[in-house]
Amino acid sequence: MRRVLVRIFLPLRILIVLLSTAVVNAGSSVSAAPGLPNIIIINVDDLGYGDVGAYGAEKILTPNIDKLASDGMRFTDAHAASAVCSPSRYALLTGEYPARINFWLPVFAKTPLMVDEAKTTVASMLKESGYSTAIVGKWHLGFGHEEPVDWNKALKPGPLELGFDYYFGVPVLNSHPPFVFVENHYVVGLTEDDPLVYGEKAVTREFDEKFDYNVIGGGEAAHALYEDRKVGTLLTEKAIDWVESHKSEPFFLYFATTNIHHPFTPSPRFIGTSPAGSYGDFVHELDWMIGELLAAVEKAGVTENTLIFFISDNGAMFNRGGQTAWETGHHVNGDLLGMKFGAWEGGHRVPFFAKWPGHIPVGTVSSGLVSNVDFLATLADIVGSKLTPEQGPDSVSFLPILIQEEKGSIRESLIISPASKNHLSIRKGRWMYISGQGEGGFSGKHLGQHDFAGPAALKFTGQVNSDIEDGKVKADAPKAQLYDLDADPEEKVNVIKQYPDVAKELQTLLEKTMQ
Repeated sequence: MRRVLVRIFLPLRILIVLLSTAVVNAGSSVSAAPGLPNIIIINVDDLGYGDVGAYGAEKILTPNIDKLASDGMRFTDAHAASAVCSPSRYALLTGEYPARINFWLPVFAKTPLMVDEAKTTVASMLKESGYSTAIVGKWHLGFGHEEPVDWNKALKPGPLELGFDYYFGVPVLNSHPPFVFVENHYVVGLTEDDPLVYGEKAVTREFDEKFDYNVIGGGEAAHALYEDRKVGTLLTEKAIDWVESHKSEPFFLYFATTNIHHPFTPSPRFIGTSPAGSYGDFVHELDWMIGELLAAVEKAGVTENTLIFFISDNGAMFNRGGQTAWETGHHVNGDLLGMKFGAWEGGHRVPFFAKWPGHIPVGTVSSGLVSNVDFLATLADIVGSKLTPEQGPDSVSFLPILIQEEKGSIRESLIISPASKNHLSIRKGRWMYISGQGEGGFSGKHLGQHDFAGPAALKFTGQVNSDIEDGKVKADAPKAQLYDLDADPEEKVNVIKQYPDVAKELQTLLEKTMQ
């Protein structure tokens, strides 16, 4: 009911705000540009809760990201709806929990499009509202209807069939083939006489953290355009060019970086700039990228009328780079338990900032429960688009939090998907219920393994959980988990035996929500 009421009264209110010539912002008068705001969502890859100065990082410097936070609102209880990269992006774009379509794991080279073209997306809603729309960066949601994807033909349906006017970027991710760029419907630089071929040996590359390396080869000219250490710079340039060319009209830019997903391949000028190793160097490049984009918005003269969100697609991964960073004293997810792919907080609680001059008070901090699945409803409220119950069914507008009409949470509960469907979880108020043992993510058992995580990793990190002993789940541990995050944000003590009624209530709510 709350969602319906918000949609009834917010559009008129926001229209009034947008048309006002001056608003009070943190005690000072700030002019507000009339009309629809430009919107930028910066969706970064695998950046952990502890990787940013605004959340306590000291060995990694993020001045540009920190300034974005201080110029607007910083969220302390923001979550990706999935702890896994591809399902998380599905949630952001569609406003729907990925578990509803049984979407749990990443998309790779052969996977077709995971989004139903009939669904309303953030891009299609904004396009219908008069925006020019673009995605620059990592797509990671598949192309076409057939499996395996034919990379030598038009890659559609894809981003352009889901509401984007323009796409340039990395089609899958920077650790998996094909290592090419795609612009709109086609692989950049691909020639008819040198197609991409499944099963052929891939072009030899500098970095060994490439998985399914020989899934697809050929396409040497297209592959040659993809240089790992230049990807961040190129994506930034493309994003800046698009902002500059669309500054005279309402625009929506979805900037999805490959930083800081492994392999850690920063431009040479960032190598060795962080004591946290290559992991920290890659974050430093990310911070530079954000600074360049913000400077471009300023140069275009649209800063005052641009709403910018910065969020990570999931928590940090405890791969070899993350382990090295930890050994230097940098904790990728801060004090939170768990890693990417998992149901513990470190897997899905993410850095999240929002800046909108004249509307979001500067230097504010919100403890409200929000998620990336909420972008569709929030942006619909801002632009006055009325969504039906079928559009973004799990999306809840947090606009009242942004403009400080609401100081606490609007969302009553939140479903979170780890990699394991047996660990589907629900958050309600102070309580977090996880329906299985451990975190349900990566299962590496030993230091040095790429997928080191879960109970085994606690022996290395020194973190504590009442169900875990000597890197293993105790034989008598409960079959599910319940945490009081107000009292125990680090999830040290599973209190399910003390509060069985709470656990039962949340289990019932989880099952009912996902029916």
